[in-house]
Amino acid sequence: MGRSSVNRYRSARLLAGAILLIPLLAGSASALCNVSATGLSFGPYDDFSPVPLDTTGTVTVICDEAPPPDVVISIGPSGNGSFNPRAMRHASLPDLLLYNLFTDASRGAVWGDGTAGTSTVFLKNVTKNSPRTTTIYGRTPAGQSVSLGPYSDTLTVTIVW
Repeated sequence: MGRSSVNRYRSARLLAGAILLIPLLAGSASALCNVSATGLSFGPYDDFSPVPLDTTGTVTVICDEAPPPDVVISIGPSGNGSFNPRAMRHASLPDLLLYNLFTDASRGAVWGDGTAGTSTVFLKNVTKNSPRTTTIYGRTPAGQSVSLGPYSDTLTVTIVW
């Protein structure tokens, strides 16, 4: 069996899983802000591919307050306790599939809580008439040798206004 046959077989069976984002709100008691986030799905991961696997998701914030608040969005560390790299865990094995989330399309600024070299996202004047949506950029580095099967991680998205 040639490398390309093995490559297609592993690619078809290895699922990179999904990143579940759980919103957490922090603000004044009189303010009302709602947040929604889409999970990120990397799709099949090919451990023979020389290129990273990229995906995107979104976070949307809507606030009902006058004057419109400015909002800071942070994303907590992975289940492995780290921002860089984060890791998805295999569903039934001890394997980890490394990944990260970024604030920019070039994937240079790690999205975190503003500590340890991570960045947050600032949204100005968020209202119900002008909701703000920002993109989450995900990347799984190439060349990781991991077992076949589903991988997942759960992160907390915190909104402060």
